[in-house]
Amino acid sequence: MKIKDTQYRSVKLHPDNDKIIQIVDQRWLPHKFIIADLKSVKDVEMAIKDMWVRGAPLIGATAAWGMYLATFEIPAQCSLQFYFEDIYHRLLKTRPTAVNLKWALDQMMDAVLDNDSIAETQWYAKTRAQFICDGDVEINKKIGEFGLKIIEEIAAKKNNKPVNILTHCNAGWLATVDLGTATSPLYLAHDKGIKIHVWVDETRPRNQGANITAWELLQHEVPHTLIVDNAGGHLMQNGFVDVVIVGTDRTSVRGDVCNKIGTYLKALAAYDNRIPFYVAAPSSSIDFKMRDAFSEIMIEQRNAAEVKYVQGLHNNEIKSVLIAPSETPAINYAFDITPAKYVTGLITERGICQPNEEDILNLFPQKK
Repeated sequence: MKIKDTQYRSVKLHPDNDKIIQIVDQRWLPHKFIIADLKSVKDVEMAIKDMWVRGAPLIGATAAWGMYLATFEIPAQCSLQFYFEDIYHRLLKTRPTAVNLKWALDQMMDAVLDNDSIAETQWYAKTRAQFICDGDVEINKKIGEFGLKIIEEIAAKKNNKPVNILTHCNAGWLATVDLGTATSPLYLAHDKGIKIHVWVDETRPRNQGANITAWELLQHEVPHTLIVDNAGGHLMQNGFVDVVIVGTDRTSVRGDVCNKIGTYLKALAAYDNRIPFYVAAPSSSIDFKMRDAFSEIMIEQRNAAEVKYVQGLHNNEIKSVLIAPSETPAINYAFDITPAKYVTGLITERGICQPNEEDILNLFPQKK
């Protein structure tokens, strides 16, 4: 993505120091655009856990770079197997829900073990982390191309009137290394001259829609309108939504989709109003070993303060404000699960499939 004519990725190796990883620190968006330096495994742990970075593909990519940084912190006379397994588990527990994290760390473990020297381990780790990042961008391009066909078909039926697309949370550039999953088709459609308009719901409690998706679309000059979360059903009932496209943190091989809290309600409203509901699902977000998402996925509960406080700009300062009685207890479920029966299709890098085991494995036969 370009910000003021400068190309950025959400995570990358520092151009002048190969012991520093640079990220877009998303805590300050949309009011401040800050590039943060991560110099240690501990920095990476904090960045993922405290949501300096977020979004399943980006979490995985950042963790991969964390494993690379670990190659510079190896204690003298230690078991490399034991050391890297410890780093693996430290990074794995930072966010428990998204499968991309384990997927990336598994790849990195293959890269850092059984090498002839520390220098060779560092080279393999850097090469594999870069490969994961470059691969993410290519996957998102392909998801965009397949998703574009959906938008083109709707546009043709509407005689070039704007296609109204509802999305949820942020499955964009800042949830990935670049382009995004759910937003990739939107960017390609806009760049191709197709008239689109995006409904951006705020996505409480952290407001990733209002803070991040809206900011992204603004940078790319994509027409959009911010709405409160609960307006989605009303818009669908009244014919203001043509298609819903969301991302996923973890999708089971049977097509059940775990995504940001509130996704399930959007899917129910879309189903009731016969509006197609698509999930942009890179293969790294599909858990091919998971058959029962409802019993196997641990839904993350985050700090209740995220529910009771909101962050905003006041007098040119970013402040956090209490919006509920201080004594009132709150609970903060970060994700919910949408049953496959409410999903029209999964948009993957290999094509669009039905959300069921047979169709998914037909696209990815190596996972059978």
